[in-house]
Amino acid sequence: MDQRQNIQINKEDIFIVIPAYNEEKMISTTLKNLKKEGYKNIIVVDDGSKDKTYELAKKEDVIVCRHILNRGLGGALGTGIKCALLYKPKVIVTFDADGQHHPKDVEKVVKPIFEGYDFVIGSRMMDKNELKNMPLVKRIGNFGLNFITYLMGGYLVTDSQSGLRAFSYEAAKKIVKELKSDRYEVSSEFIILAKKNKLKLKEVPIKTIYTEYSMARGTNVKTGFKILFKLIMQKLI
Repeated sequence: MDQRQNIQINKEDIFIVIPAYNEEKMISTTLKNLKKEGYKNIIVVDDGSKDKTYELAKKEDVIVCRHILNRGLGGALGTGIKCALLYKPKVIVTFDADGQHHPKDVEKVVKPIFEGYDFVIGSRMMDKNELKNMPLVKRIGNFGLNFITYLMGGYLVTDSQSGLRAFSYEAAKKIVKELKSDRYEVSSEFIILAKKNKLKLKEVPIKTIYTEYSMARGTNVKTGFKILFKLIMQKLI
C-alpha cells in the first residue's frame, strides 16, 4: 500500500495568505467559504484598499495586515508570507480574494507538501475541461508567460500565473528572503526562485470559478508586457 494515501492533514498546520486590493465585493464570501472548510489560520493583506476591504476582513476574525499605500500583488504576498512564517506553520498557501478558487482545492495543493514536495502550484491548465472554460485571451497569455518564466530561469510549468500555491515552511523562508517583485511578476519570480533554490516542485489540477467579477481581475495583455519587462530588469540588475 502507498504510504502517501494515509497522510492525515491537520488544518491547524496550514496558514492561508490572501492578498486583497479593493475586494469588498468578495472578501467576506471568500473568507466564510474557507472557514466552512475548516481553515482558521487566515492572513488577509489589505494592500492599500480604498474601499471597505479592511473593515470587512476584520469582522471575519482573521489576521489582517494593512499597507497604507498600494504596493502590488508581490508586495502583499511578501508581507503575508513573512507574517505567516512568524507562526512557523508546516504549510503556507496563497489564495486569491476574488472568489475564483474553490476552497476544497486548498487540500489538493497542500497534500503534496506533506508527501515531500517543497512548492506546489494549482494549475488551471491541466484539466482539459477547465482549459476549455478559460477565455482564449487568458489561455494565450498564460502560455506566453509560462514560456517567459522558463526562459528567465524558472521551471517549465503549465500555469505560472496561478494564485493558488502551497509552500513548505522551509521553502517559503528561502523564497521570501530573495523576493524582489512588488507587482504581478511575483508569480513568475516564485518559480524562478524555486528553480534557483532547487526546490522540489509539483503541479496539481484545480478548478476555476469564472464570474464577470473575477474575469475583470488578474493579468491581461498589457500586464503581460509589464511582467516581461520587470523580469528582464531583475535579470539585468
